[in-house]
Amino acid sequence: MTPSHRLLLVNGPNLNLLGTREPEVYGHETLEDVERIVTATAAQSGFEVRAVQSNHEGVLIDAIHAAREDCTGIVINPGGLTHTSVVLRDALSAVALPVAEVHISDIRRRERFRHHSYVADVAVVHVVGEGVPGYATATRLLIDVIAGRADG
Repeated sequence: MTPSHRLLLVNGPNLNLLGTREPEVYGHETLEDVERIVTATAAQSGFEVRAVQSNHEGVLIDAIHAAREDCTGIVINPGGLTHTSVVLRDALSAVALPVAEVHISDIRRRERFRHHSYVADVAVVHVVGEGVPGYATATRLLIDVIAGRADG
């Protein structure tokens, strides 16, 4: 695949526990379900997906930096790093790829500390509160941005 047909899917800390962690908030789908949904959605438009999940900020930043070489966009759920990580935000900005920010729950309706997203100002697509299906929405919207069919 050429860089113009590959997306990086980034899932941050604790998202490896999807399906068991607070199912009343995050549902019963697993991280593997998320990866399948994004891969299938991207494939409909001829894109492939490289997925990374880590509980370690530096691993995520390294993956984002590497995306400069072979990806054309990033779908990211930074997890709790959404609200705390300036360096993750800076990595996304530095690679200059279009970013879709996705959150399973609606962070604007949760605890006050979750209302601010450091990623928001570098993302061209924002999908919150749609559950795991929101990843498909974010992927489709990002591909539309990449293809020049929308502006997020």
